[in-house]
Amino acid sequence: MSTLTTAEVGSTAAEVGSLGLLDALEAESIHIIREVVAEFERPAMLFSGGKDSVVMLHLAAKAFWPGKIPFPVLHVDTGHNFPEVLDFRDRTVARLGLKLVVGSVQEYIDRGELQERADGTRNPLQTVPLLDTIAANKFDAVFGGGRRDEDKARAKERILSLRDEFGQWDPRNQRPELWNLYNGRHTVGQHVRAFPISNWTELDIWRYIEREGIELPSIYYAHDREVFQRDGMWRAVGEVSLPREGEDVVVRTVRYRTVGDMSCTGAVLSDAFTVADVVREVAASTLTERGATRADDRISEAAMEDRKKDGYF
Repeated sequence: MSTLTTAEVGSTAAEVGSLGLLDALEAESIHIIREVVAEFERPAMLFSGGKDSVVMLHLAAKAFWPGKIPFPVLHVDTGHNFPEVLDFRDRTVARLGLKLVVGSVQEYIDRGELQERADGTRNPLQTVPLLDTIAANKFDAVFGGGRRDEDKARAKERILSLRDEFGQWDPRNQRPELWNLYNGRHTVGQHVRAFPISNWTELDIWRYIEREGIELPSIYYAHDREVFQRDGMWRAVGEVSLPREGEDVVVRTVRYRTVGDMSCTGAVLSDAFTVADVVREVAASTLTERGATRADDRISEAAMEDRKKDGYF
């Protein structure tokens, strides 16, 4: 009878542990999604076409299989989105037969209710259209794809997070969540944000994508693109992302770790052409995807928390 070497035993244990972890995370997320749908009258799910929202939607589909997902999806379109991601969003919504509710930042700018920022990014402008769209549709719970490993503000937010009549979050007034019991009580005008994948890491997300065979927008994988360097990040060349004087345009093989606006999201140099390649790359990374590629999070040390307090996800 053959015996395993120490190295083989360690490898087998790690593989089993990884699979067990993914199963546990999946079960927790599905439990949260079902609890929210059972407890609230008008839930909705944020869906931008980014990897976290794609995984969250996949979990929702599994939660209610063989039935359909019993709530609409919501997207705040800044007008600066990557076209590949918007195309993926629309194809996914059509494939699953979902209702898509869109809040448009451009419409607010056209009406004079919002103004363009000096830095050109529209990500911070999403808050008002988001809150107005939630109120107009009377959504009392909104699923978001925030994860605790992304940012310290998201690390301290509960899985069910109460927002007041103005959509604001008070980090000093959060409810305990002992024994996986979630308190969704709210009054008229308030709503709750729910984060089913809060306990996942970026590496968990990619390992789950690999295991489940989940399709993503093509820009998450290595491809050749015209880019220029600004503030230590590779920015894509596009209508809303143009180089300044002295910023040379070059062609590089890059991919995106996170998908926000073209005007504030940087690419990373990469030769990760497949999911397995990305898993290896992320496992070796020492920077979170937002810290490495999001200019809007570099405004200040508390940039994310300040936006969340105002109503952002």
